Amino acid sequence: MSVPASCAPIAGQDASVPGQDWPRRWQSFAQGVGVGRYTDPAFLKLEFEKLWSRVWQVAARVDEIPEPGDYTTYRIGKQSVLLLRVTADSVKAYYNFCPHRGTTLGEGSGHFENGRIICPFHGWRWSLAGNIQMILERHEFKNGELRDADVQLREVHSVLFAGFVFINLDEQPQSFDAFIAPLRRYLEDFALEQMHPIWWKKAPVPANWKVAQEAFYEAYHVSATHPQLEKVGREIVYGEREDGDVFYRNIRYDALAQGHGRFFGGEKTPIGGHVQEPSGDRLQAMAERMNLTAEGLGAMITRDDIQLLLSLRDKNLPPDANLGAEYVKVQYETAARQQRPMPRPDPEILAMWGGVIVLFPNVLILPQAGNAAIYRVLPDADDPDRCTFEIISVKTYPAGVQPPRASLQLATDIHDPEQLGLIPRQDMSNIPRIQEGLHSQGMKQTYLAAKQERLILNMHQRLDVYLQG
Repeated sequence: MSVPASCAPIAGQDASVPGQDWPRRWQSFAQGVGVGRYTDPAFLKLEFEKLWSRVWQVAARVDEIPEPGDYTTYRIGKQSVLLLRVTADSVKAYYNFCPHRGTTLGEGSGHFENGRIICPFHGWRWSLAGNIQMILERHEFKNGELRDADVQLREVHSVLFAGFVFINLDEQPQSFDAFIAPLRRYLEDFALEQMHPIWWKKAPVPANWKVAQEAFYEAYHVSATHPQLEKVGREIVYGEREDGDVFYRNIRYDALAQGHGRFFGGEKTPIGGHVQEPSGDRLQAMAERMNLTAEGLGAMITRDDIQLLLSLRDKNLPPDANLGAEYVKVQYETAARQQRPMPRPDPEILAMWGGVIVLFPNVLILPQAGNAAIYRVLPDADDPDRCTFEIISVKTYPAGVQPPRASLQLATDIHDPEQLGLIPRQDMSNIPRIQEGLHSQGMKQTYLAAKQERLILNMHQRLDVYLQG
C-alpha cells in the first residue's frame, strides 16, 4: 500500500529491508514501538489488508450455535462471515452475502428454520451445506445457463478447536496446526472445549484494539491500577514504602512462536495459597483475596470456588498445611463427584491457574479451576481510536446440567458499576487515557520493559511478519 506523504520514510533507511520504508512512527524497536501503530488510519488499513485477511482468528464460541440451523455472524472490518451449525458434529463458515445482489443472509444470531437459508430480499434459498435449492425465475439469469456452482455460498476456511470457531479469510491460509502449535497443549489441557458460558459482555472502547488488549499482557500494572489486589505494590505506589516482595517480580513470562504467549505466577498466586504478608487466619486471608477477583470481575473465580476453599476448615488441617495444594485437592475431589470436567492435573497446568494465555492476534484466556475469562478485542473498521472489547465468562458444568446458550449483553458505559465489575472498570479507566496520550506530538514511541512487557513486543514482532509479508 502507499504511505501518505505525512509519513514519508526517514532519510538513510534501507528500503530493501522489509518495513524499513515505513516511517519511524510505524516501526517496532528492540524495546518499544512507534506510536503511529496505534493512531494512524493508514496503519489500521494495512492491518486489514495484510493481517486480518490472512490470520487465523477466533470468530465465535461453539456455544453460540449449539443446534443444527443455528447461526451467528462475525464481522472483521468490512467483512461479514456467517457461522452456521450444519449438523451436530459440523460447522461451516460462509461469506455473509447473497450472490444475487449482495444482501446479508444472516444478521446477529438466530436459527434457519427447516434447514433452509432464505435471502430476505428475493427469496433465493440454500441448504445448510451452502448448495442452492431454489431461484425464482431462474431462466432469466445468464440466458438460462446459470449453474449451481455460480451461486453456491462461498465457504471460508474454518476449524473447531478448544470450543472456538477459528476462521481464516485467506484462500490459501497458513496451516492451522502450525498456527496453534505453541498453545495447543495449554488450550487442550485446560478443558476449554468443555467450558460453556456464564455470561458474555461487549463494550465499545475509545482506543486502538492493540492498546486495549495490551493492558492485559502483563501484571506490571496491577500495583497502580488494581491496588486492592496487591498490598505491597499498593504501599510502594501510593504509600511511603520503598520496596518489598512485589508479586509481579515472581511472574514468569513466555514469549512463544506465532505471536502467542503466556504468563503466570505458579505458587505466588492466591490460587496457590500465597497471600502477601498475611496476618491472623491464613485461610480467611486467602478467601478474601480470591473474593476480590470473584466480586470484582465475576469470572475465573466463582463463589462456589470460595465456598470450597472455606470448606477446608472442616478438615482440621495442620497449621503448616499448604493451603494451595489442599484447595486444588478439594476442587478435584468435588469435580469427580459431580462428573465435572477439570484441567489436566499436571504441575505445569496447575501452575498456570491465575495466569494469562495470549492467543495471537486478539484473544486472551485467563484460566482457573475449570473456569476461565476470555477477552477478545476487535478493531473498528475505519477508526484507529476505537475498538470493541468483549469479556466471556465460561466454566465446565456438572454432568446432567444443561449449559445455557451464549447470550451477548451490550455494556454501553464502561464506567458503570451496574454493567462492568470493578476490575474491568479500573482497566477501562486507563485505556482511553493511553490512546489520548499516544496522539501527543511530544510522544514518538513507547518504552517496553524487557521482562514485564516482553509479550507486547512479541505480539508486535509477529504483527510485522504479516504486515511486511
